[in-house]
Amino acid sequence: MISYLSGKIIQKNKNSLVILTTGGVGYKVNVESGKWNVKDNISLYTYLKISENSMDLYGFEIVEEKQFFELLLSVKGVGPRSAMNILSVGSIDEIQNAIGRSDVKYLTAVQGMGKKIAERLCVELKSKVESRKSKDGEDLVGDVLVEVVDGLVSMGYNREVARDIVRSLDSVGKSTEDLLREALRGV
Repeated sequence: MISYLSGKIIQKNKNSLVILTTGGVGYKVNVESGKWNVKDNISLYTYLKISENSMDLYGFEIVEEKQFFELLLSVKGVGPRSAMNILSVGSIDEIQNAIGRSDVKYLTAVQGMGKKIAERLCVELKSKVESRKSKDGEDLVGDVLVEVVDGLVSMGYNREVARDIVRSLDSVGKSTEDLLREALRGV
């Protein structure tokens, strides 16, 4: 089983990389669209999915991502591609927080994720993920912040860019409207 790869990127596609190892073997690795470039040296933890028709590698920068990916795979109806799409929605903490508070709306933002699978994710994984809390006891990703991200997306911003903008905001004691105004001023 291939569980870790290190080498040079020789090809980059939208959601995959070809990594040439020092042994001269090139591996195609499915990744969350990343910040890597051709000729970069990279090391990834990998998950090997073997099926009747193929052997697919999925790569992760940190071991916690790989572990969470494997936890997502334990849910009936969630395959490797769906799990990668779930990981692309936000940070592990944000996703675990959404599962912990049964935020089906957040999870259905995932490409190809229906309401039924999102509900199943919440039910099956709620007890397995701890809800991350900030110092003052509030969720790190509250409903207000999700609403601000949704608002920015509806105005035409990329979801990933919108999340980055919202992460930089101080949300304590502010309404959705206040945060949205602040986010637009910062853009």
